[in-house]
Amino acid sequence: MPLKLPEYQAFSHQIIKWYRENPRDLPWRNSSDPYKIWLSEIILQQTRVAQGLPYYYAFTQAYPTVKDLALAPESEVLRLWQGLGYYSRARNLHFCAKFIWHELEGKFPTRYDELIKLKGVGSYTAAAISSFAFGEVKAVVDGNVFRVLARYFGIETDIASSKGKKEFETLANELIPADTPGEFNQAMMDFGARLCTPKNPDCTNCPIKSSCFAFQHQLVGSLPVKINKVKIKERSLNYLVIRCGTDWVWKKRGAGDIWEGLYDFPSEEISQQGGLLSEDPKPFPKKYRHLLSHQKLEAKFSEVEIPINNREKLAQWCENKGFELVAENEIEYLAKPKLIVNFLTDQGF
Repeated sequence: MPLKLPEYQAFSHQIIKWYRENPRDLPWRNSSDPYKIWLSEIILQQTRVAQGLPYYYAFTQAYPTVKDLALAPESEVLRLWQGLGYYSRARNLHFCAKFIWHELEGKFPTRYDELIKLKGVGSYTAAAISSFAFGEVKAVVDGNVFRVLARYFGIETDIASSKGKKEFETLANELIPADTPGEFNQAMMDFGARLCTPKNPDCTNCPIKSSCFAFQHQLVGSLPVKINKVKIKERSLNYLVIRCGTDWVWKKRGAGDIWEGLYDFPSEEISQQGGLLSEDPKPFPKKYRHLLSHQKLEAKFSEVEIPINNREKLAQWCENKGFELVAENEIEYLAKPKLIVNFLTDQGF
């Protein structure tokens, strides 16, 4: 696409004008602190603002500085992240905080090329931090930006392809004004999130509809183009809720699978080894479904009551299996996936 400077300037001007007339009062926008900006961007990956906002407040209250986050136990960080999903974000967040505190003397890199080297920080997040906190002229390109640019300029290149990503990044960096890079990036993200939405965009109130290719050619519903879709795998989980008096058996999930570092229950197949069960497990009637980015889960739960006089045997069995025997009043402090939280809520926890 040849450079059309006047057209690009008009587009950028209109986007920023709309943004200034329709501001959102978000706490990280009132700060140039790279820690708070980084924290907000990690939380908002794959997460809507309304859902992420309480987590942002919780994290900034518990860990007001990168030092506080770096020195926190990982179990506490995961517990605070509970319910937000995509837990690798929390682990990367904690790793990155420790690296910045211990290796970089607590100082965030100021340039995109250095920020992108941090664990869990991709091109979008690096551009956001460098432009918002340090005024670097670097465009952010996320799903919202893809959508706005594809519709306005009539770009049919697949946004999931390497060619598409490069094309959109090049265009976005040609559009970004040198004097207000952070504001333009915020404007583009907000415009896509609030006006040029994936479904039912508010074209009636769009200030650039008269020059929008998709609007003028009835292609709003067809753009952007995304050909490569993630294949979702269906998976069944059969849990045993093993209790002995007020103690419950829990399993901390290891690396290489979903929910690394979080706690759920032993599976039926593992738990029936060792001759510990004297009766058949009693199934709970409700099935639980949960959707992850690459997996669709269906979970069933069954209850096993171990007589109190077998507690020592149960404790030894847990130690052999790598499980943990946790008192009922300590369960709330375990970091658990949302699916398990939903089950516990139904049981009155």
